[in-house]
Amino acid sequence: MAESASNTGSRKLIQIDVSSDSVCPWCFVGKKNLDKAIEASKDQYNFEIRWRPFFLDPSAPKDGVSKKEFYRQKYGNRYEGMFARMSEIFKGLGLEFDTAGLTGNSLDSHRLIHYTGKQAPEKQHKLVEELFIGYFTQGKFIGDREFLVETAKKVGIEGTEEFLSDPNNGLTEVKEELAKYSRNITGVPNYTINGKVKLSGAQPPETFQSAFKAASA
Repeated sequence: MAESASNTGSRKLIQIDVSSDSVCPWCFVGKKNLDKAIEASKDQYNFEIRWRPFFLDPSAPKDGVSKKEFYRQKYGNRYEGMFARMSEIFKGLGLEFDTAGLTGNSLDSHRLIHYTGKQAPEKQHKLVEELFIGYFTQGKFIGDREFLVETAKKVGIEGTEEFLSDPNNGLTEVKEELAKYSRNITGVPNYTINGKVKLSGAQPPETFQSAFKAASA
């Protein structure tokens, strides 16, 4: 049923800037918890969510490398325990954590997220969801142009193949957002709510709901 303008207009606006990396599993967990908090609060607030870039590893190779080998080199034998833990956490969300496939530099995904935010900001949140699903549960490579374009089409964004084909498109904007929103943080996910309440980490839904209340006061 369509809501009346008076109903939606009486709600307070919650704007959320999320600094995130497309290859960060905790960012996906955090998004799932944020979505639960939004669903539970939708009768109280209107929401605008904007995704901002962050690079867990700016030096990650542009060409895809084995996830397991990449994390083995980065964390040593600890990577097996990390994967096991994430598998359990994802299972609790009804998802299968896929440790197969490739990882690498996430710049193109951030360019795509920025492009979507400009073309259809209301679809950016869904695009990020689909990128996470592909990378973390389907073994998709975050740097695969075909995967990025198909994901954009899935949420109704056109023109991405041409946009991504030029490596300079969106590059300046991603760097500017990185400097503006992510310069002073050391890890993600990181949330700024209405420009004044800040949260970090994959917080539970209840923490987000408390933050909404504080940010709208």
